[in-house]
Amino acid sequence: MRLILLGPPGSGKGTQAQRLVHKHGIVQLSTGEMLRAAVTAQTPVGIKAQDIMANGGLVPDAIVIGIISDRMDQPDAAKGFILDGFPRTVPQAEALDDLLKKKHIKLDAVVELRVNESALLRRVETRVAEMRARGEGVRIDDTPEVLTKRLASYRSQTEPLIHYYSERRKLLTVDGMMTIEHVTREITRILAAIGAVEAKAAKKAAKAAAGRPSKPARKRAAAAGNTARKTAKTARKAGKSAAKAAKKPSRKVPSNSRSRAVGKVGKSAKKVTKKRAKA
Repeated sequence: MRLILLGPPGSGKGTQAQRLVHKHGIVQLSTGEMLRAAVTAQTPVGIKAQDIMANGGLVPDAIVIGIISDRMDQPDAAKGFILDGFPRTVPQAEALDDLLKKKHIKLDAVVELRVNESALLRRVETRVAEMRARGEGVRIDDTPEVLTKRLASYRSQTEPLIHYYSERRKLLTVDGMMTIEHVTREITRILAAIGAVEAKAAKKAAKAAAGRPSKPARKRAAAAGNTARKTAKTARKAGKSAAKAAKKPSRKVPSNSRSRAVGKVGKSAKKVTKKRAKA
C-alpha cells in the first residue's frame, strides 16, 4: 500500500498516518526525518543537503527526491509507505511521478483530509486560552497567528495538488472534522473499496470499531452454544425413544396356548373326580 496524505496543518494527518503504519506494517516517509537521517548517515545526497542547510538555504527538490528514492529502496519500505510532507507543490508531485515510474511503483491513493479552517482556528484559540488559564507556556508555533500563516501557505502551494491528483483519479476525500475513530474507519473503508487493503480486514476493523465482542468472548459464546445444541439433541433422542416404547404393543400369549392350558386343567379335574368315585 502506497499513499500520500494531504491536508492543512491541524487536519490530523500525523495521527492517521501513525494508525495506518501500525495497522498495515508500512513505513511513514517524512521528508524532514529523511533529510536528517541522510545527513547523519553521510550519504552522497545527505552531504549535499547538509551543506545547503548549513548555509540556511532550502534543499532543492532534486535532492529531496534523491533522498526519497534512497529511502524507498530500503527493505522496510518494500511492503508500502505513506508520504508525509511531500509533495508540497505540483512540480514536486510531477518529480515524484517520474520517480515512481522509474521504480515501477504504483501509487494507490492520495487521501485528502478536508477540514474547516475556521473550526481549526477556533480549536487553537480555545486550546491556547485553556493553557494560559492553567499557567502553562504556549509554543510559538502553536498560536492562531502562526496557524493562519501556515494555512495561507498551504492554500497557495499545496492545495493545487488536490486538482492535480483528482485529474489523475487518485484523490480520495475524507471529512477530517469527524472524530479520530470515524476518520480512521472511513479511510479504511475507502482503501478497501479501491483494493489498497483487503475488504475482509476493513470489515473486521469496522466491526471492532462498532464494539464487536473480543475473540475470547466469541469463543466462550460459541462453546456455550455448542453445549446447548448437544443437550437439546440428547433430549430429542430421549424423547423419541420414550415415544417408541409407548407405541410398542405388549406381548400377548397366543390363543392356542391358552386353549392347551385350559385343556390340561380340565383333564386333571376329571382324573381327580374318577379317583374319588372309586374310593
